[in-house]
Amino acid sequence: MFEISKYGGLLLHPSILIFLLCSVGFACSLIRRSSLIGRRLMMLGTAVLVLAALSPADWPMAWLEDRFPEPTALPAHVDGIIVLGGAINLGISAEHGMPALKSGADRMTTFLALARYFPDAKLVFTGGTAAGDGEIREADVAHDLFGALGLDLDRVTFENNSRNTRENALYSKRLVNPGAGETWLLVTSAADMPRAVGCFRAVGWPVTAWPVAYRVLRTHYQLMPHLSRGLANLDWAAHEWAGLVYYKLRGWTDAWFPAPEDSRGVNGAEHASR
Repeated sequence: MFEISKYGGLLLHPSILIFLLCSVGFACSLIRRSSLIGRRLMMLGTAVLVLAALSPADWPMAWLEDRFPEPTALPAHVDGIIVLGGAINLGISAEHGMPALKSGADRMTTFLALARYFPDAKLVFTGGTAAGDGEIREADVAHDLFGALGLDLDRVTFENNSRNTRENALYSKRLVNPGAGETWLLVTSAADMPRAVGCFRAVGWPVTAWPVAYRVLRTHYQLMPHLSRGLANLDWAAHEWAGLVYYKLRGWTDAWFPAPEDSRGVNGAEHASR
């Protein structure tokens, strides 16, 4: 089931859809009886490609990123800080023998900054490998990275068996056993935050969202084509929206689109960071 959810989700990515439409369309265009269908498929694929290059294609990502407000102030007290994996390039890290980060690296830098600001807070890094069978785990690379950057590793609990966000929440809770009423910050990319918060609530661990690694520029929209960024954002947004549906159907989140209002209901109080 894990492999089906991972690889099946790739078919929902607009970039894969564009490739399939254009490839099938081209093949059909070579067959006389199917040439009209082929041309229409290629036109549809081209239309999706053009859409991806325009700023309005960022809206699905923006809706995800805006679900939980950007932090404006630090809480007065924090018991613990959790950062989700996903910012480490395992392949490059293994091949070159050094930590390699990818988009979402803000998770790691923000985690370090918060750890230094709250020196008494417990720290958790959670991340294994999405492949499920890799020899190197994200937690292993994070251990080396944090140590090289001067973080006291005795403060950090490294969870290295999780393969997805649901397991991030479940396995981390088993390791840490957080107490009732404790304040825990959850650090991850803004677009991933709704699904992540939903997973932590579903295992009975109320957390305070601390979104980072924003990808959408909100000050103004430009219609200037930016294909690579737009297509990457569409792929990520499609992955997250599909993940929200899948996780809710599996009972892994507490809502279809988790929101801060639900968190206040669980905690019985406003987030300390708002």
